[in-house]
Amino acid sequence: MTIQKFVRAYKIFVGYTKPMATRTKKQRTRIEDIRRVELIEAAHRIFLRDGLKGLTTTRICHEAGMSQGILTYYFKDKDQVLFEMVRYANRVLMDAVVVNLRKAETRWDRLTAIVDGNFPEEKFERNTANAWVSFYAEAAHNPRYARLQELFYKRLRSNIRSALSPLWSREEIDHFVRGFAAMLDGFWLRRGHSDDAISHLEARALLVEYSEKMLGPAVVSKLKRLQLQAA
Repeated sequence: MTIQKFVRAYKIFVGYTKPMATRTKKQRTRIEDIRRVELIEAAHRIFLRDGLKGLTTTRICHEAGMSQGILTYYFKDKDQVLFEMVRYANRVLMDAVVVNLRKAETRWDRLTAIVDGNFPEEKFERNTANAWVSFYAEAAHNPRYARLQELFYKRLRSNIRSALSPLWSREEIDHFVRGFAAMLDGFWLRRGHSDDAISHLEARALLVEYSEKMLGPAVVSKLKRLQLQAA
């Protein structure tokens, strides 16, 4: 018996290790979770290259380095993979917003952090933009995608309210958010389909300019002075 086998047998004997059946089940669960994540990430890479139209079961499995047909073992069907992939893609963008929000010191910082998080330099490029355009087109007649889209807008509205609520009413903020979101979507659309592509810096500057004009100099000045309360 090797020393490794002896140590393992001893731990089982004294109760440090659970029985083999239980441990194997946990290991199997971890492996299944890993495989699901690998398939979702593979689908995400294809999504960024080719949009929703390029996502087939065969291509997802090939991209993940798995045999064809394995997808239905880990997911109910391809649609479930696509749904989880879109959630994953949205979370990637939302994480960028959250990172910026944590650095904000004033309420104006918080608003500009939302702008910056929605135009990450490494992701604001043509393929990614076209991928999101394909998602928005699909959301028009896919209820599950439409719910994800609505969730995105709710988070955007909530984040903006957290910056403006001390100075503006809910109705004023909602009106502001509608214009903010329309410009946000428009810049991503133009990034994907225009030969005269707008850069992330130009998009940021234009959205900040829109915010300044809509809010007015007095409100902007107050937002720059209002410190955020420590959590």
